[in-house]
Amino acid sequence: MFDTLSDRLTQVFSSLRGRGRLSAADIDATAREIRIALLEADVALPVVRQFIARVKERAGGDEVSTALNPAQQVIKIVHEELVGILGGETRRLRFAKVPPTVIMLAGLQGSGKTTLAAKLALWLKAQGNTPMLVAADLQRPNAVQQLQVLGERAGVPVYAPFPGNGVGDPVAAARDSLEEARRRQQNMVIIDTAGRLGVDAELMAQAVAIRDATQPDEIMFVVDAMIGQDAVATAQAFLDGVGYDGVVLTKLDGDARGGAALSIVELTGRPIMFASSGEKLEDFDVFHPDRMASRILDMGDILTLIEQAEKTFDADQTASLAGRLASGEGFTLEDFVEQLSMVRKLGPIGNLLGMLPGAAKNRELLSQVNDRDLDRAEAIVRSMTPQERRNPKIINGSRRARIAGGSGVAIGEVSQLVTNFYEGQKQMKAMFSGGMPGMPAMPGMGAARRAATKPARKKGKKKAAPRSGDPRRAAEIGRGPGEPGAPGEPGAQSGTGPALPRGLGGLGGLPGGLPDGFPESLADGLASLPPGLNFPSPAQDNVPAAFRANPNAKRRKKK
Repeated sequence: MFDTLSDRLTQVFSSLRGRGRLSAADIDATAREIRIALLEADVALPVVRQFIARVKERAGGDEVSTALNPAQQVIKIVHEELVGILGGETRRLRFAKVPPTVIMLAGLQGSGKTTLAAKLALWLKAQGNTPMLVAADLQRPNAVQQLQVLGERAGVPVYAPFPGNGVGDPVAAARDSLEEARRRQQNMVIIDTAGRLGVDAELMAQAVAIRDATQPDEIMFVVDAMIGQDAVATAQAFLDGVGYDGVVLTKLDGDARGGAALSIVELTGRPIMFASSGEKLEDFDVFHPDRMASRILDMGDILTLIEQAEKTFDADQTASLAGRLASGEGFTLEDFVEQLSMVRKLGPIGNLLGMLPGAAKNRELLSQVNDRDLDRAEAIVRSMTPQERRNPKIINGSRRARIAGGSGVAIGEVSQLVTNFYEGQKQMKAMFSGGMPGMPAMPGMGAARRAATKPARKKGKKKAAPRSGDPRRAAEIGRGPGEPGAPGEPGAQSGTGPALPRGLGGLGGLPGGLPDGFPESLADGLASLPPGLNFPSPAQDNVPAAFRANPNAKRRKKK
C-alpha cells in the first residue's frame, strides 16, 4: 500500500545521511521533497500543509542544530509527526459494563463491511469473547447468505431473522438481536449494516435508525483504503450524518497509494482502530500508528512479526527445533520441511520480508521471492525416503533422478537443494558455537549444543585418570603408590613440589616447582628448540648462574 511513499521518503533521507550539519536550504529542500511524496500518495492537501509546517518548525530549531547526527534527527522528527497524523496511540475497544457490547459497522457498498464483520468476530473470539453476527444488510443481493457462510468459517453464530434480497426490516433485526444475544449468552454483537454506491439520504436515515434502536458502544466506519481522496469526503459525510468512534481500513494489501490512511485521522479526529490486509479471515489486527510509520520510513515492523510468530508457532515444537539447530548435524531435511511449514503459516513470504528493516532498498530482490519456490523445495524433500532426509549423503545419481521425477523438477534443482542444505547446516553450527567471524556464541544454546553433540559413553570403558591443572597435584597424581615423593611415602614434601632451578625458588612467591618436561635452565630450553628456531647461545660469563647451561644435562637428539 505505502510502497511508493516509502520509496520516495527513503530516497529523500538517503541524501541527508553523512552530512555533519544541515543548513536552512537543506531543510527547505527536504521539506519540498517530502511534500511532493505525500501529494503523490493522495494525502489531502490540508494534511500535507500542516505536516510540512510542523516538520520545518522542529527541524529549524535547536532540536536538530545541536544534534550529533542531524540527518537522523530529521528522520526521527518525520517519524514522530507521521505517528501523530496516524492517530498517535493505539485505540482499544470499549466494552459495555453490562453485556452484550454492541459494535455497529457503517460504510459504503464495496468497502468490505461483511467480510470485515467476520474478521472482527474471529479476532474477538481469539481474545476469549463470544461474538454474534447480525445480518442487517437486507438490500444487497445474497448479503445475508454471505454473512452466514463467513460466520460458519469463523465458528461464530449468525442472527438472520429475514432472508434479505430486499425483504425484511433491518431496524427490527438489529433491535431483536440484543435480546437474542442475551438469551444465547453472547457478550459481543456485531451489526452488519447496508451500504450504497454513494452517500445518500436513505442510507443515512437507515443507519441513524439502527443506531438509535441499538445504542451501540462502538460505531466503526469501514473505509476502502484504495479510493484515495474521496475517502476523506465520505468519512466526513458519515461523521456528520451518523457519527462514529473509529475507522477501520480495508484492502491495505492493495497497490493503491494509501493516502486515505494519512488523511482521515487528521481531518475527522477519529482514530484508526483496525486494519485488514488480506482476503483471509486471519488477515486482521489492531492498527498501531507507530508501527505503520516505521514501515513507511523503511524501519521495519519487527514487533508485528514477533506477535504473528508467537500466535502461530507452538512453544514445544519451537524449543525442540532450537535444540536440533544448535547441534548442527542434528538438523536434517525433515526439520527443514517442518521449518518451512511453520514459516508458511505466517503468511506470504513477501509480506514477512517486507516487515524487516531496509526492505524498501531491496524491493526488487524481494519481488523475486515467490511462495512457489518454497512449495517446490518442500515437494523435493517430500519425494525423499525417510532415510534420505535424515542422511542426504546417500543421495547418489539414481536417487536424484528418482526424487526429481517424483517432485516434478529438474535434477539440478535437487542437487542445488542438497548443496544449499549442507551450507546452511554448517552456518547454523558455526553460529550457535560462536564460530562465525565477529559473532559470539548464541546465548543459552551452549548447553543445548553440548547435550546434542555429546557422544554416548561406551559400557566397560576404563575411566580416565583424574587430571589437575595444579603442578603439585599433577606430580602427586603422576606418582604411583609406593614411589618416593608420593603422598604418605618417604621423600614426600608437605605443601611443596619439585624444587625450582637455583635462584628461582621464590619467583613470584610460588612455593612449588615447574611441571615435568620443563628444562632446568633457560639455555637448555633455547638449545632444544626445533631446527630453524634455535637462538644463538649467550655468552656464559654474562649469564647468571641460574640461567647457565648445564653441561651434564641430556640434550634432545637431532633427527
